[in-house]
Amino acid sequence: MAATSPSGRDRLTLHVLQLGAIAVVLAALPYKAFDLDRYFVPKELVLHSCAAIAALVCIRNRNRITVTAVDVILAAFLVSSAVSMLFAINLWAAERAFAISLSGAALFWVAASLRRVGLVRPLLVVLAIGVVIGAATSLAQAYGVQTEYFSLNRSPGGTFGNRNFVAHLAAIGTPVVILVALTARPGFGSLFGAISMAIVAAALVLSRSRAAWLAVIALAVPGVILAMRTWSRWCEPRTVRRLIVLGVFTAAGVAAAVLLPNRLDWKSSSPYLDSAVGLVNYKAGSGKGRLVQYTNSLHMTEAHPAFGVGPGNWSVAYPKYASRGDPSMSQEDGVTSNPWPSSDWIAYLSERGVVGFALLVMVMIGLLGRAFGELGAHSGRDAERVLTAIALIATFVAVAVVGAFDAVLLVAVPTFFVWTLAGALAPPGNGGIEVERGIHRFAPILVLVLGVIAVGRSALQLSAIATFSTTNKTSVFERAALFDPGSYRIHTRLAQAYRARGDCKRAVVHARAARGLFPNAAEPRRELTACGVR
Repeated sequence: MAATSPSGRDRLTLHVLQLGAIAVVLAALPYKAFDLDRYFVPKELVLHSCAAIAALVCIRNRNRITVTAVDVILAAFLVSSAVSMLFAINLWAAERAFAISLSGAALFWVAASLRRVGLVRPLLVVLAIGVVIGAATSLAQAYGVQTEYFSLNRSPGGTFGNRNFVAHLAAIGTPVVILVALTARPGFGSLFGAISMAIVAAALVLSRSRAAWLAVIALAVPGVILAMRTWSRWCEPRTVRRLIVLGVFTAAGVAAAVLLPNRLDWKSSSPYLDSAVGLVNYKAGSGKGRLVQYTNSLHMTEAHPAFGVGPGNWSVAYPKYASRGDPSMSQEDGVTSNPWPSSDWIAYLSERGVVGFALLVMVMIGLLGRAFGELGAHSGRDAERVLTAIALIATFVAVAVVGAFDAVLLVAVPTFFVWTLAGALAPPGNGGIEVERGIHRFAPILVLVLGVIAVGRSALQLSAIATFSTTNKTSVFERAALFDPGSYRIHTRLAQAYRARGDCKRAVVHARAARGLFPNAAEPRRELTACGVR
């Protein structure tokens, strides 16, 4: 599948993505005051750093690039997202969310370039390893490993801090783990694949993530159908043997997860059965809460149909549209319980509007079209080519299902894996336009500027978290606020500290800053009222 021979620059780009696939899974901080951000921020820093470095290495000294229809639509999605930032109340949250999308697109283009020069196999192997390492950290916590880098909330989340997030990656990564196992060279590669599937299967069961379970069921349907329809093009005795071994090890992983004693403190006496029974329950519990949230979020889209309320601003705008008793709200504080809705697709509709949502869907449809075209374009035997196309389709099915119930492409780790896998697995587009003007002169500068902004912002956020978490001194909190002016938590804490000391002048400054970030939040209003200010 190589169009040209790989250069030293291509190999360096490959190594950057390989290192990133492991680092983004393991990155975490021990600062428990920031229960979500102590996982999100370091992973975002890895995402942005790898995307910026890889893109800069890839584009440097290039005189021309070939642009396909999918590339144009993806670029239009980024432009549309940038436009939607103009409508954002909280520009700090908007920049953060937009940077994740931007880095994801950069990884897609970089991975696609590696596929064209024949370096896709080593990239897929390390991506599969990254998925397995993430699942292994979840199992480690489930069976008693304790560390400050694990969270007790939503256990066993491992280095993700939340069992649902690690389950999302496991579900999305299942097709690439299977692909790598089936196409491995004889020897250790196939054994690694079998053990990997046991680890991933066990982590999925122990996570009790219904979204991930549904995704695995959903991806299996087209995967099996397409594999049967193309049986003569990829089937050979060695591959069949590997499929059987994968099935056996997967079943063993499931059985081990159910039968072996673990350290998880489930409230139910039959937790896995309860989760299975509630897979599609929308009349009670979280299912009913999601329907309420989706309905109210669509009212947000009706009010801002074209470009939405701005990337990352769902949590800022949602309180205005929440209904009484809305389970998505923290009733005492006037803020949402989570920083994003329980669905990627609802998030894109409400935050980036119909335009951004439609463009993103068109990108995915375009890539799926390439995969189906690959399956129908040739009749000869080419196992790796056929299985790669099936893996891409199964991956997108998993993304669609998991993204319907939880945040996926809004978060750093799935963004890294989904877009890198999309670029690595998607067949090259037909045709395309060669662009030469300004590439050598302006493209590296654009990549460098955007990369510095994204990486710098995440690095400063990380510094703010570390600074804030090491002391109770107000002067140090002020330094943390300088590092991250968009932190609602830091501004609120400073307002409280200054008011407690009777210094309303400084308390008002930070209370107003916090209110500017989340206008509907109750705590900034309380601090302002206590100081006699509206």
